[in-house]
Amino acid sequence: MQNISNKLIVALDVNSCKEAKRFVDRLFPRVKIFKIGPILFTAYGPQVVELIRKKGAGVFLDLKFHDIPNTVALAVRQAVRLKVKMLTLHTSGGEEMLKRAAEAAKKEAAGLRIKKPILLGITVLTSDRSKTNTKAEVIRRAKLAKKSGLDGVVCSVQEAAVVRKVCGKNFVIVTPGIRPKGSDAGDQKRVATAAQAFKAGADYIVVGRPILEAKDPLEAVRNLL
Repeated sequence: MQNISNKLIVALDVNSCKEAKRFVDRLFPRVKIFKIGPILFTAYGPQVVELIRKKGAGVFLDLKFHDIPNTVALAVRQAVRLKVKMLTLHTSGGEEMLKRAAEAAKKEAAGLRIKKPILLGITVLTSDRSKTNTKAEVIRRAKLAKKSGLDGVVCSVQEAAVVRKVCGKNFVIVTPGIRPKGSDAGDQKRVATAAQAFKAGADYIVVGRPILEAKDPLEAVRNLL
């Protein structure tokens, strides 16, 4: 089994900077990328991004931007200035929105002389059971993301293999909904193990509650790796 320590993203779905710092201090450098979602960012904004970056870890800013093209382009510029490693946009925003976002990220990063974040399109949430043909919808949205200039997508393990086949080896695939074998799926509907994710072609996996709620989070990471 490959070393996946650089491919594991821990989702910091916690309620305070204090909690976030406790997990980052405990898990870094074993975990090198941490995901910040709407819970922490709404409460603390750039402060929590800086907290993680100062530690030396990468930030996956998962805010799923979805608005009119100009608004999203301006939001992406602000995110680039935070020097995050990854950033999400919702593919349902359409081609113009995605293209404007990709252009904004490239220009802002070039102007600041920093590395552009990996732009990821959200396809279908792993909690969504409403789609009658989820795989076809994910493929459609992945193709749209690639056509629009994004670097990759977020999709479940169930669709990862076909996205890899359709979009090629250089297209980044991030898979959430990762659960250790036999664990509770929670509110996720399309889950898989880490081994299944990488076998399907994922580049990165996102793990939250199985690590955050473990008696020993670092041991949970070791077991996963």
